Amino acid sequence: MFSSKNARVILFAVVLLLITFSMYLFSKAPEVKYLNEGVGTGSVKYEKAKVLQVISEDLQKDSQEPDLKTGTQELEVKIISGEHKGDIQTVTNRVNLYNYSIAKKGSIIVVNIQTAETGNYTVLAYNVYKTPVILVTILLFFAVLWWIGGRKGLMSVLGIVFTFMCIFYLFIPMLYRGYSPIIATILVAVLITGISLLLLNGWSSKSWAAILGTIIGLVITGIIAYLFQTFAHISGYNIDNGETLITISYTSGMQLRGLLFAGVLLSSLGAVMDISISIAAAVHEVYLTKSTLNKRELYLSGLNLGRDIMGTMANTLLLAFTGSALNTLIILYAMKVPFNQLMNMNYIAIEVMIGMSGCIGIVLTVPIVAFISSQIIPVYSKKN
Repeated sequence: MFSSKNARVILFAVVLLLITFSMYLFSKAPEVKYLNEGVGTGSVKYEKAKVLQVISEDLQKDSQEPDLKTGTQELEVKIISGEHKGDIQTVTNRVNLYNYSIAKKGSIIVVNIQTAETGNYTVLAYNVYKTPVILVTILLFFAVLWWIGGRKGLMSVLGIVFTFMCIFYLFIPMLYRGYSPIIATILVAVLITGISLLLLNGWSSKSWAAILGTIIGLVITGIIAYLFQTFAHISGYNIDNGETLITISYTSGMQLRGLLFAGVLLSSLGAVMDISISIAAAVHEVYLTKSTLNKRELYLSGLNLGRDIMGTMANTLLLAFTGSALNTLIILYAMKVPFNQLMNMNYIAIEVMIGMSGCIGIVLTVPIVAFISSQIIPVYSKKN
């Protein structure tokens, strides 16, 4: 077996190679270009602009939200990025409840630049420039994680970065280019699980127990989702933005039928991984404290811990799904949708499938990880 230090070096090398290879492999993925109304075959770009002055504004208190103002602003802006950098334009900023962005002198905004074939272009105000706030919030999270968690916090940051690199540079491009969503999801899930847990816990028995348990738990989740999807007559065509995705699939070759399945596994991965490492780590600590315990006693200790946390973990998963669907649930409640209609809506069926598949996967992962940990940890510890 590799030492912990050597394993980390190898894993970092593998991560870099995977990221570099995936970026190279998918950097030339075909792009779908959509024609915007009024632009013809021209281009649409979003660039930064600085507000030089507010020429005029007509803002009034909204009738529904008196604390907010709606209306229009005429702004003189200077484009500060892109091919039109340095140009000064007058744009109209429409302020409403759905795009509440009141500009002031010196504000940085994003503008929509629509260029026609002739080279003429028009500039429209799009939104307030939010990138710095987003990046600062992410960096603050990473800093707090590193500060509180120390070395493990840093490893967690690296694991999160790797996870999103996998999603944006491997998983989504694979789906877009027509690869099987099932194969793409399994590949990415194995990579994320393996690298994340090994970064956090090194080349240890609890890492491997958690990795094996997570993979088996995801397989169970996938089987439940597939059965539900089959018997409830749900497919990738029933998901949100299905019509847009159909249009994209005509050009890219993307397989819509497996997208829903891929989404179920990806949304459940974090929770299954969490409960797996929790149980594996607990069994490991129990064994270090009392190495005289036999495998059955270790299994029972892991199972008892799992019983304590699987309910809250399932609650966490369900509440996350409920929170993401809150707006739709309020609309359904306000419309007094009849029970028979509600229970037979594709949207509700999909949400139930995602939530229940994940929860069943979590619950069944508990005895699986407890058993694997009880078998692996004593053997590995004796060898070391």
